Amino acid sequence: MTEELDAGMVARTIAENDMLSEPAPGRTEVGAARRRKEDARLVTGRSRWTDNIQLPGMLYVAFLRSPMAHARVTRVDVSGARGLPGVVAAFSGKDLAEEQGSLPCAWPVTEDIVIPDHPPMAVDEVRYAGEAVACVVATDRYRAADALEAIEVDYDPLPPVLDMTEALTEGSPKVHEHGNRSFVWKFAAGDADAAFRDAPVVVERTYVQQRLIPSAMEPRAVVAQTDGDSFTLYSATQIPHILRIMLAQVTGIPEHKLRVIAPDVGGGFGSKLQVTAEEVIALLLTRRLGKPVKWTESRSEGNLTVHHGRDQLQRISLAADQDGRIRGLKVDLLADMGAYLMLVTPGVPLLGAFMYNGIYKMDAYDFTCTGVFTTKMPTDAYRGAGRPEATYAIERVMDELAHEVGLDPIEVRRRNWIRHEEFPYATIAGLTYDSGNYEAATDKALALFGYDKLRAEQAERAERGDPVRLGIGVSTFTEMCGLAPSRVLGSLSYGAGGWEHADVRMLPTGKVEVVTGSSPHGQGHETAWSQIVADALGVPFEDVSVVHGDTSVSHKGMDTYGSRSLVVGGVAVLRACDKVKDKARRIAAHMLEASPEDVEFDGGTFRVRGTDAGKTIQEVALATFAAHDLPDGVEPSLDSSVTFDPDNFSFPHGTHLCATEVDTETGAVTIRSYVAVDDVGKVVNPMIVEGQVHGGLAQGIAQALFEEAVYDSEGNLLTTTMADYLLPSAADLPSFVTDRTETPATTNPLGVKGVGEAGTIASTPAVVNAIVDALRPYGVHDVPMPCTPERVWRAIDGGAA
Repeated sequence: MTEELDAGMVARTIAENDMLSEPAPGRTEVGAARRRKEDARLVTGRSRWTDNIQLPGMLYVAFLRSPMAHARVTRVDVSGARGLPGVVAAFSGKDLAEEQGSLPCAWPVTEDIVIPDHPPMAVDEVRYAGEAVACVVATDRYRAADALEAIEVDYDPLPPVLDMTEALTEGSPKVHEHGNRSFVWKFAAGDADAAFRDAPVVVERTYVQQRLIPSAMEPRAVVAQTDGDSFTLYSATQIPHILRIMLAQVTGIPEHKLRVIAPDVGGGFGSKLQVTAEEVIALLLTRRLGKPVKWTESRSEGNLTVHHGRDQLQRISLAADQDGRIRGLKVDLLADMGAYLMLVTPGVPLLGAFMYNGIYKMDAYDFTCTGVFTTKMPTDAYRGAGRPEATYAIERVMDELAHEVGLDPIEVRRRNWIRHEEFPYATIAGLTYDSGNYEAATDKALALFGYDKLRAEQAERAERGDPVRLGIGVSTFTEMCGLAPSRVLGSLSYGAGGWEHADVRMLPTGKVEVVTGSSPHGQGHETAWSQIVADALGVPFEDVSVVHGDTSVSHKGMDTYGSRSLVVGGVAVLRACDKVKDKARRIAAHMLEASPEDVEFDGGTFRVRGTDAGKTIQEVALATFAAHDLPDGVEPSLDSSVTFDPDNFSFPHGTHLCATEVDTETGAVTIRSYVAVDDVGKVVNPMIVEGQVHGGLAQGIAQALFEEAVYDSEGNLLTTTMADYLLPSAADLPSFVTDRTETPATTNPLGVKGVGEAGTIASTPAVVNAIVDALRPYGVHDVPMPCTPERVWRAIDGGAA
């Protein structure tokens, strides 16, 4: 009987998988739950990761890192390492000082911003624990690592700078000679003073966005090699094109002599949106030694030296009427930069500046951000990059407003959000939201969640004094994603544009090659792009291949971050297909002895309007290749390129609801149910969307409950391993109920919006709101993240007191 059941389950699974393999008859590829092309190699280990790469004569690099958060480096002696077996070379920062340059910051957010020099290896002073001071090159990685123990370094300790508020006080120790303030950036709209003057309700809260450590499945890795005056760098990076430009500027290698390849990359989440010290040093070493060199980080090394995320202190003030309608919002933000400004470090909190108003209407908004140097690992983009922090603050304070005026948290949101008939809507923060329907997403989420029943159960449990309290958390969010409009980025002093490039090549046999400048690290580009092209050109899904990640093949691109791949890169692919069809129409018309204006294209075939005469696009491709009879002045090629720069961001939105059970005797928190209804516009592949939402939820819930980078009073990172830095497993997370509404974007022809960061942005406040909701009878208004049992218990104890 068991075998029969198992066989039946297998048969159903096979049938379900077959349903996923192609769209139903008459359906388009876009919208079909295609299994990912990439997965055949990725999940079977037949892929090529950077650490898999083996080159003849390969050498291995290990870095000696500072054990101190802040100190002068008075002596580095590498001679003891140089004589050890297998060691080829050893260098201090001073040995490379003349050629290592300074790691770049591409986002000088104000004219007077302070951007200190950032040497890849420290020369005279270290400013965070883990900063490299020397390196060893050896014939294998273990000999290189062992030889680090033979290097002698003398440090003259300096006081660490760890607290942002104290760092800004007079007399505080200095991270850099100029002081600890990097910049002050302000934004104001409306009259905030008038909005707060005589406001019946003013809610003031301070929230801490704890420091997080990105933990991609694949650690960072680099391989560099040289061939005469040309160089190739393999790197587990999200940004091969940007990396190439920046490395050329830092190292002096001419850009056309430098090739950057991102093989398959096992996750990034922003942590590989970077120009790293190890990439620069690897190029310098291969240039000096004439042999390929490899570096792969250990997990503990990664916790120390991959850039960190979040770490902000948010002071929030909200003014409202007694009926809960918002008048104005003030945000005073301290953002921890860490010891240096990395690629986009100062811009990350400013991305959130345009999102603190969320989905709500108000008369005034005032935002100030101060960037502060500390002796910690620098911060930079981490999944959501500024938007999760902003959403957390506004969604937390909306719950506080609901409590102050005695309204249900859903009702206070309804009274303030932008109604669907008001789109497009110009927000108080200066953005124009093109489309949305917050009512529809919320209504669907409430129904799936069983909101009213849970509220009734909550009241019943409270009445009978159940020590395990039920809490209900709400997060109604939107985000600014598809980081793209070059003019907008220019107005914010960003060092590059936001366009994306694509080539579509029609091969003689009718197959299609797509070259995309958007370099994936797990998002499913090869599948989604194939679906877009299959529909646009009327070719089979299987006949499309997608090439990416190699600057010698994909010569132009702005890469992958900020949920921009589909809404910018995917649209570039679609527009390149349109160009292919325009070229092919003229040749097809010539083959059909018709005017191009009389030729229609549908389902992969060009037909003369009103007749059955037609030519498939594959027939046109072969005729173009042969070039025996082309119209005068037409080149024998259908290949087309597009560089697409959108006019606006995209604005996905959604409603997330969380029910938690909080044990008031132990502080333990259990997520009982979680519902997420997202609106990401038109969906290309629902299975990919589901995967993105699930992964995002895991990261957002992890911030709420589990993750925190902790430094001691001397500036030593205490959470250097996964035994210390708690990442949730599947067993620590609930089953998610997910669904969608669909409000197409009006700013791109696909109608798509970003999805990669939505789950992370929405989920953290939903969880914390649920915990606080459960504990309000105990006088609790906040629990610092992560909401560990100890912190929950202490909040209960403090609230009761």
